[in-house]
Amino acid sequence: MRFLADVGISPLTVEFLNCLGHDALHLYEQRLHRMKDPDILHKARSESRILLTHDLDFGELMAASGAELPSVIIFRLRRMQPQILNNHLTYLISEFEPDIDRGAILSVSERQVRVRHLPIERREP
Repeated sequence: MRFLADVGISPLTVEFLNCLGHDALHLYEQRLHRMKDPDILHKARSESRILLTHDLDFGELMAASGAELPSVIIFRLRRMQPQILNNHLTYLISEFEPDIDRGAILSVSERQVRVRHLPIERREP
């Protein structure tokens, strides 16, 4: 799998994913840490990468865009230490790979994983 880590994700998590055989990049290491959110989504989409973040704005941007990709994994954890994230990612990759490949927003908390498939349909007011 191909990942793009937002600035709030530790570079150690990127290293962990690469050691597992994935292709993971970090925005900071790419000198793109000041990139605006829509541009980050465009980069992830154009490079077929899954965005890793803790920024809830990405879920809203994806919902508003009507796009099917990229998948976005949003971590809503109290503790964001690399080992905790790495454990969650190992679980997510093993249990939700079909959803991630299809296009989804995964919202991850300590208690649950919420999956919303893309594109997200807009509700009429």
